[in-house]
Amino acid sequence: MKPVLEVKGLTRDFGGLRALNELDLTVNEGEIVALIGPNGAGKTTFFNCVTGIYKPTEGTVHLYGANGEKHLLNGRKPHLITALGMARTFQNIRLFSDMTVLENVMIGRHCRTRAGIWGALTRNARARREEQESIDISYSLLEAVHLQDLWNEKACNLAYGAQRRLEIARALATDMKLLLLDEPAAGMNPTETEELLEIINYIRKEFKVSVLLIEHDMSLVMKICERIQVLDFGTTIASGTPEQIANDPHVIEAYLGKDEPGEAANA
Repeated sequence: MKPVLEVKGLTRDFGGLRALNELDLTVNEGEIVALIGPNGAGKTTFFNCVTGIYKPTEGTVHLYGANGEKHLLNGRKPHLITALGMARTFQNIRLFSDMTVLENVMIGRHCRTRAGIWGALTRNARARREEQESIDISYSLLEAVHLQDLWNEKACNLAYGAQRRLEIARALATDMKLLLLDEPAAGMNPTETEELLEIINYIRKEFKVSVLLIEHDMSLVMKICERIQVLDFGTTIASGTPEQIANDPHVIEAYLGKDEPGEAANA
């Protein structure tokens, strides 16, 4: 399998605190991979290092392009990493609350437009074509996350689960190869979580993207992921299939609780 993301020896220090310690992780084309662990294990710090919000203290982060080209992400700004084909959602929802649902998704298209500021100001033919294309693509993405009927609603008026799905649509609008989801099911009820599971599977199939997610809902993780990597105190303590992770004694003790092996898989 061809890698999309390749992280080697990733370390991040905050003063005297080591939040990540020589972490290795690979996501291959078409995979859904979960990064799990207790609160404070370093999961969101990992996302922040990979997406350019934090600069790694040590180690390398590489993103592979559509033609196999290898891009070193260390030191790149977040918007440049997005342009290379990686997008993310956040644990705390970050929408433009006073803008419509459609406008929020269109913002995600900005990194793929070429008309520039002058084109936007003069409303030349190229800018008008790009705007219409952006509207059409954004609406189709709303259909993918089941929000097309709410396209003209303000984002602040959406239910919590719908806001989560809107963030995913906006990330998809960047036309990425790798989607990072930071606790996408947080705050959702069981019905919303099942809908989210269907949407993630649909996105992987229809848009041919890979997914790396952080999630505390172990039922969702076990159902949807091919591989799971477990962190504790910034270090990988286990990596494998859902079945292997559910029966790993170190994981059971550190994260899933001290249930008997196999019980976690039925959670």
